[in-house]
Amino acid sequence: QVTLVESGGGLVQAGGSLGLSCAASGRPFSVYAMGWFRQAPGKEREFLAVIGRSGTIRSYADSVKGRYTISRDNAKNTVYLQMNSLKPEDTAVYYCAATTRALSTTTSEYTYWGQGAQVTVSS
Repeated sequence: QVTLVESGGGLVQAGGSLGLSCAASGRPFSVYAMGWFRQAPGKEREFLAVIGRSGTIRSYADSVKGRYTISRDNAKNTVYLQMNSLKPEDTAVYYCAATTRALSTTTSEYTYWGQGAQVTVSS
């Protein structure tokens, strides 16, 4: 069992930056690839980024490539998402998730999920 807790959401103006953290507890953190997803009202949950177990391999959705950066610190059992050049359409609830499937971009392949953090970008 793994428990994930996101923090760092909030309100930011368009063009601004925001960072999210996701702290994990339970089973060894380093056995999981970690992903970030988001869900806007009335929309399906969307893949954003995934980072491999060691942190050396990362993959991004086209919608956030070049603006978002995923990273992890296995010593702190934490994964991060740095979001720059934010747009109003980035407004959503952001979730971190853990998977044993290497670099998965598929929601159904993630076993553990955080509770979500609201990110609101004003125009």
